[in-house]
This record gives sequence, structure tokens and C-alpha cells, in this order.
Amino acid sequence: MTMARGAIDLLPVAEARQRIVAALAPVTAEFLPLASAHDRVLAEAVAARRTQPPFAVSAMDGWAVRAADIARLPARLTQVGEVAAGAAHAGTLAAGEAVRIFTGAPLPDGADTVVLQEDCEAGDSIVEVRDGGPQGRWVRPAGLDFAEGEALLPAGRRLSARDIALAAAMNQAWLPVRRRPRIAVLATGDELVRPGETPGPNQIVASNSYGIMAWAARFGATPVDLGIAPDDVHALAGCAAGAAGCDLLVTLGGASVGEHDLVQRVLAADGRDLDFWRIAMRPGKPLMFGTARVGPAPGSPVPLLGLPGNPVSAMVCAMLFLRPALERLLGLPDREGPLETARLGADLPANDRREDFLRARLETAADGERVATPFGKQDSSMLRLLAESECLVRRPPHAPAAATGSQVEIVRFDYGF
Repeated sequence: MTMARGAIDLLPVAEARQRIVAALAPVTAEFLPLASAHDRVLAEAVAARRTQPPFAVSAMDGWAVRAADIARLPARLTQVGEVAAGAAHAGTLAAGEAVRIFTGAPLPDGADTVVLQEDCEAGDSIVEVRDGGPQGRWVRPAGLDFAEGEALLPAGRRLSARDIALAAAMNQAWLPVRRRPRIAVLATGDELVRPGETPGPNQIVASNSYGIMAWAARFGATPVDLGIAPDDVHALAGCAAGAAGCDLLVTLGGASVGEHDLVQRVLAADGRDLDFWRIAMRPGKPLMFGTARVGPAPGSPVPLLGLPGNPVSAMVCAMLFLRPALERLLGLPDREGPLETARLGADLPANDRREDFLRARLETAADGERVATPFGKQDSSMLRLLAESECLVRRPPHAPAAATGSQVEIVRFDYGF
């Protein structure tokens, strides 16, 4: 990726997202036992190794019979055996015979129907059937659920507990899943200290990297904390060296063009390894994507996503750009498509040329419709309002003023965000 600085002024959000996704590829696969595969993403489709059920079984406790023998009721049949789940009846059921059967037991050869135990009166060797049903009643035929060779779990599926149970029934003990992408996270700036430390007179507590790492881990990645790099060329390069071998380097701050914004200069060859670095959105205009050269010279190339330094800008950009990057690395299907809508809970003025994402509460009105109410303050430093939000209200570039009650697009927070 090579681009002269400033060659693109303000890139639209959708195009920036598409470029990020197009530049990445899914990570390699690994095999995990069923007990460890929950919430992981399948790397390839998984087929059943056996038919389920593998033979016709009884769905209820009762008597296995031939439908022809109970066509006229009541019917008196001779009991010739008993079969429970895990066992089998030896021989073939003949005309006028019945076998006591329990739920899950294989249907005896010759039988085609089960009558409920409460619909029968049993003696020492004679069973009187007082109520029955059509052929096949209370029988689960072989293959009712699935057949051997059927691909039931597709590639790109994030495995739920239900999927794990299905895989077990398919007789799959190990599953091919994408390994967890390694996401290196590096905060930058002399003004930052770690939580718990005592800030100097001109310092603040770092927050972005902790939110990003927590969310990335919840999403399925392995975060690698590279700490805080001071505003020094050599120190920044040294800290970034820890990203060697990772699947993505996420930097926080230093993505603009000020004298102390060093990420471009140090990690992206002064802009020559950048695809883009300014987005037509708010919050989050100084967003960067390209390739970082980390480690010993000439350095190993690692995809670089530079997020803004303002806390809300960083988190919103993570949701809009880091999420699709992680989805791509995990081999998840592209979820880009129409956003959800809600009724606006407050008037909004006309928008300028930047796409807006407004923090908002999301409630359900008496009529059952969702109502999104943006907060009055949208300063990109205010994490409290982000934590109190349930969604973002999207305002397209140059959107006209919107009145309370009108429909707006929303981006809901989910999956641990």
C-alpha cells in the first residue's frame, strides 16, 4: 500500500471499511476438542460422521407392534419380548405379536408402530390394545435428524452451545476453527499513565487500550498489550517491535499530522506505507490504515490500524472499523448491510460533510417501537456517555434537519462492546 500524504482528503466511512476488509485475510486454522470450541469460528464446513438416529427408535414408552395387527380395536397381541434403549430385540416380529419397548430403544424388525403404554392393558403374556394410531405413530425413523455425510455446520459459523451439541451428535470430537487473531495494542503519548499510577501535573489516565483489548478478547482475538509509547521516535519503534508476528497492530493516538504525532513517521515510513489516514466521520476523523514495519530492520510487515487518541473516537472507530477487521481475520461472513432503524427521540440539526455517529439511549415506546435519543453533549472525550449509551445514531453527510419522531439509522452495541 503506497499513498502520498494528503492524496485522499476525507475518505467516506463505507469505503474505508471496504479497504480494510479487502486488505486482510483469514488467519490459519487449528483443531480443538469439542469442550474448547465454544464461541470459536469454524474454518471449514463440518459433516456428520453418522446418521441420527442410526436406526428407527421408539419415541415413547409402550408396545412395538405391526399397524396391520391394530387396524381393528381392541386387539389382543402376544407379548414376545422387551427392549430398552441400548439393547435390541432378537428376531422378527410376527403377526399378532408385540414387544414391550421403552423410549430410545431400537424398533424390532417387523414392527412399524408404537402404541402408548397407557392405551394398553397388559397381562402375563397378552397385551390388549385399546387405542392405536396410523402406521409409524411414535416412531422416529432412521435419519430423522440428519444423515451421514450431511454438512450441517458451515464454515464461518461462530459456534454456539447448540452447535457444540449438534457436533457431538454428528460424532465429531474435534473441530477445525480459526485460531484467535493476535491483536497488538499500543497507546502513544507522553501525557498517558496506566490506571492505578499517579498522573503527573499534565497527565491523564490511559483508557482506550483497555477498552479495545477487553472488547477484542470478547470478540475472539488474543490482545497483546504493548503498553504506552512516549512521544519519542526510538521509544515508539521499540514498543512497536512487540507487534512482530501479530495479525494486526492497533495504535491509539498519534495518527494525526502534528509534530508529536509520530505513528505515520515511525511505523508507516512517513506515510508511504499508508492506504488512508483521514475519514469523513465524527467522532474519529484521524483514522489510519496501512502497513507497519516493526522489529529489526528492515522490519516485518504487520497490518496497521491507527485509531484516534480521544477515548470516544477510539471506541467508536473500533466498533466501525476494528470489528470488520476482526470478522475478516476470523473468517466470519461480511455483515455489511442495511442498518437497523428507530424513531428519533429528539430534534437534530442539519449535518455537514462528515458522517456523524451520535451516542444515544435506546428505549421501547408504549407502541412497541424503538426510540433512540441522542445525548445533548457529544464531546469525544466523554466516556461516561458512551457507557450509558445503547446505540449510535448515524447521520449521513449533509443530512437535513430531523424532527423528533422521524426514522433514523442506528448501530446497536453488541457482543461485549
